[in-house]
Amino acid sequence: MNLNAFEADQFTVDATLRNFTILGEATTNIPENIKKKYPEVPWREMKDLRNKVSHEYFGVDLTIVWEIITDFIPNNKNK
Repeated sequence: MNLNAFEADQFTVDATLRNFTILGEATTNIPENIKKKYPEVPWREMKDLRNKVSHEYFGVDLTIVWEIITDFIPNNKNK
């Protein structure tokens, strides 16, 4: 799948954004001592993305979402 196919596939877009919402919400339940233990994890950005997706659905830049799922996550999942 490429960016154009992603943008055209509303089911996949919706599922991706929903999972980002869940992930961002989950970060609020992680204890501060765990967050401090793993400072390389972008805790705040995850929560901010959740807020953006939840409150500004039509303002979400799918190019940025695509970069997160194709570049940032694969390059950082083992940290």
